[in-house]
Amino acid sequence: MPTPPPPAAPSSAGKPSPWTRTRREPEEEGDMDMTPMVDVTFLLLIFFMITAAFALQKAIAVPPVDDSEKAPAQSMDELEEDSIVVRVDGDNVFWVFCPSWTEEVKAPSKQDMRNLVRAARKGEAPEGGQTSGSGYSKMLVQASGDATHEFVVAALDAGSGAGVEEIRLVSVEDDF
Repeated sequence: MPTPPPPAAPSSAGKPSPWTRTRREPEEEGDMDMTPMVDVTFLLLIFFMITAAFALQKAIAVPPVDDSEKAPAQSMDELEEDSIVVRVDGDNVFWVFCPSWTEEVKAPSKQDMRNLVRAARKGEAPEGGQTSGSGYSKMLVQASGDATHEFVVAALDAGSGAGVEEIRLVSVEDDF
């Protein structure tokens, strides 16, 4: 490795030699530029405002409970009277019944259950014909304690989608 040449004497032009040490003056401490931080803050604010607007979900309105009014005790037969009854058993299978039908009908899928609820709401038979009933505006959802939340909500949504005016939910611990 070759050795560097010895430092030359300062030239008459007043330029210091590259080999001589010069003292640097300390730089002034300036304020930090806040513009990029403000830009990032506004971008994050806009991002969360947009994503929050898309996170709105459809919900069923539930009236608040008034503690001064006690609900009258009703039997299961009174609740089922003049109501479309949707049972969700422990295996998440839907069973739909309305008073004008002769027996309850098994609905293996959510779509079948929705169709049966619509038919009962209009007063139609499960096969598509007319019944002696005129249609029902009340619905009772009986959910087994082992039924998953998804299937219970699907039954509630089916009633709401069919235009049922009054929907009640009953949780039943024993299997049907």
